[in-house]
Amino acid sequence: MPELFLELFSEEIPARMQSRAADDLRRLCVEALAPLAPADVRSFHGPRRIALVAEVAPAVAAGSTTERGPRISAPEQALAGFLRKHGASREQLRQEGDHWVLHRTADATPAATLIADAIPPLLRRFPWPKSMRWGGASGFVWVRPLRRIVCLLDGAVVPFDLRDGEDDAHGLASGDLTEGHRFHAPGAFTVSSCGDWAGKLRERRVLVEAEERRRVIGEGIAGLGRARQVTPVDDPGLLDEVAGLVEWPVPLLGRIDDAYMDLPAEVRQVSMRVNQRYFAFRNADGSAAPYFGCIANIEPKDGGAASIAGNERVLRARFADARHFWDLDRRARLESRVPLLDHITFHARLGSQGERVRRLERLAEEIAPLVGAGPALARDAARLAKADLVTGMVGEFPELQGIMGRYYALHDGEDRLVADAVRDHYAPKGPADAVPTADVSIAVALADKLDLLVGFFAIGERPTGAGDPYALRRAALGIIRIVRENDLRIALLPLIDLAGQGFHHHGVHPIPARDVLDFLAERLRVQLRAEGKRYDVLAAVFAAGADDNIPRLLSRTDAVASLLASDNGTNLLTAYRRAANILRIEARKDGPHDGAPSDTAMRTEEEHNLLRAAAHADAYITGLLRDDDYETALGVLADLRSPLDAFFDKVTVNAPEPDLRLNRLRLLHKVRSTMDRIADFSKIEG
Repeated sequence: MPELFLELFSEEIPARMQSRAADDLRRLCVEALAPLAPADVRSFHGPRRIALVAEVAPAVAAGSTTERGPRISAPEQALAGFLRKHGASREQLRQEGDHWVLHRTADATPAATLIADAIPPLLRRFPWPKSMRWGGASGFVWVRPLRRIVCLLDGAVVPFDLRDGEDDAHGLASGDLTEGHRFHAPGAFTVSSCGDWAGKLRERRVLVEAEERRRVIGEGIAGLGRARQVTPVDDPGLLDEVAGLVEWPVPLLGRIDDAYMDLPAEVRQVSMRVNQRYFAFRNADGSAAPYFGCIANIEPKDGGAASIAGNERVLRARFADARHFWDLDRRARLESRVPLLDHITFHARLGSQGERVRRLERLAEEIAPLVGAGPALARDAARLAKADLVTGMVGEFPELQGIMGRYYALHDGEDRLVADAVRDHYAPKGPADAVPTADVSIAVALADKLDLLVGFFAIGERPTGAGDPYALRRAALGIIRIVRENDLRIALLPLIDLAGQGFHHHGVHPIPARDVLDFLAERLRVQLRAEGKRYDVLAAVFAAGADDNIPRLLSRTDAVASLLASDNGTNLLTAYRRAANILRIEARKDGPHDGAPSDTAMRTEEEHNLLRAAAHADAYITGLLRDDDYETALGVLADLRSPLDAFFDKVTVNAPEPDLRLNRLRLLHKVRSTMDRIADFSKIEG
């Protein structure tokens, strides 16, 4: 199959947009060129280009299509809509029976023709997050000025341009010219294929594969560190960003002035990362090392000496600014900053940060004894939790909120448990973050996340498929992880209610606590699914009773999943579904059939046996569930299998006698209700 190669060469593309742009180019080309059956599609992205290569069919074969349209008697609007949809005229229609029919024939179309027709409109509607217009009267927009387009089909240029109408004199035309490194190899050169393009660019100091640039940066920085017996701090996001800033990465190692090594390690690291895109290092014992890594985009003739000296000079200025904030912030106690939070809006409908802190104090104090923490310490930690938001350092580097609060709390002589809780109450911020494990930290972290969820739910700001601007899903997962990983057997519904009480004076009426609990259960289901566990079993157990004790809910889920993995469980589930189907169908006729079955109305031994088994199970399950003895409860439930199988084997449920039929339906309803006390087995998948 012929090779299609497309490169879009522009001024520098923001690093954060490159990967998504390459994916969009791939997606749009596959859609637009679908008649050519694109295969082996690969995309590339870098600071000044996005590109794509694919194998395509040499042509679209000739063919014919037939589309049946509206009925002859249909309104004129229906016929007009059909013609618009297919871009046809009325003269092309034929009457066949009661319908209009559109027959079309198409000649074979060469791949180059289809590509030339498809690419310009594709580029005009390209979904950059932000674009710019340039070039006089041209209406074309791109993320940065687009300078060249390479479009080749088996080495031959596919000719097209981006003019939008005859009056547009600025439309860029396709060709076979691209450019190498801006400084090492300026100027244009021709390419004939994707392989030729990649090879010639490498000769001209451009690595076209983002992953290769990332590897060169990572290995280069690590190698420089090994020579000093230090290792780079793991930072995948920074690696990705820097790989999008350079075409020919050259790692360099600089030294941090000893005068700034007493700054908190997090301050140095964030300052280097945010302002300069530098990599931090650690010593073998985990302490911060006095080195930084930076990436040049050229091969310096002096081995990088001048570049390193310049970066060290810039870094000293950055650290001097950080020291100013560090020294200034410590002149005032963290406690003294708490009143300033009343002047910072948390949300227009939920009050200030100061009001939020007062809610957290009350909530953390109530949670504390449930998790083994001292109420007074939890209250103190909650009061200080947001105070660093009004410090100079956090104003400069918001990423350090909580971290700086801990440093300032320790400087003020606060209890270490309080200081640690100020830092840890934001955790976990992501799936890779550890959860708080200290009791005080747990209390404040749960309070923070419950307040967030309940408050935004109360004002109708729930997450949607379109977005989650207040990170409520993250908050819910944070609660779940804290509870699961610390095995906290606490009831969440009372805490949700308690969190809601803090909003009464705002005129906000909290929604039912069950709504928040349902949201937490859904997040837990998603988490189990990601772990490869039976998330459908969780849904079935939760539906049987909205258990707000997550470890207990999971224990019950595990027990039901174990039963379903056995032969007894599989057969019991089959029998349950049979009973549920019968009840659903018959309920449409004269249901529901939820009365108590009569022992005296039964005619067969199988009916009597099933009733006794169901009554026995129902009586025992109550106590077993109260004692959280799910394995025994499910064992009792499994004993229903044999009498239920025998019932279906020997008994006709829909007997001709109305009273007999009604009694048997009530018997099945009792069996289903007994099983549903443990889990709603109708929600089990498969």
